[in-house]
Amino acid sequence: MAYKVLIVDDSKLARMAVAKTLNSLRPEWERVEATNAEEALALARQSSFDIALLDFNMPGRDGLSLAADLLGIKAGMPVAVISANLQHEIVTRAREIGAHFLPKPLTEDAMRAFISEAEQRMTGPSQ
Repeated sequence: MAYKVLIVDDSKLARMAVAKTLNSLRPEWERVEATNAEEALALARQSSFDIALLDFNMPGRDGLSLAADLLGIKAGMPVAVISANLQHEIVTRAREIGAHFLPKPLTEDAMRAFISEAEQRMTGPSQ
């Protein structure tokens, strides 16, 4: 099944890297990009997304704040916050709001694990 993924990062290069990794694993999935939290929220109010991949460190509002807002719009949506900042507090806060934490640089293995779990959550238990 093809899903619609929201990729949010203020760095075009970082968005391209995430999209490239996602494309190598799930080329049939639709990707939509946003450069900041406000743009992402506007897109989420106009269209439904199945999965969100969010940079933590962005101007204005950070990825954790955005994750909470997106989960308020669509509860249970698989969301990952991606950051090179591996502080325990950030990882813990991500888990507390229901988001996954993925370290930068993002590896294909980390992305594969996240999207596999996301697919399982969205399709329900296998028979």
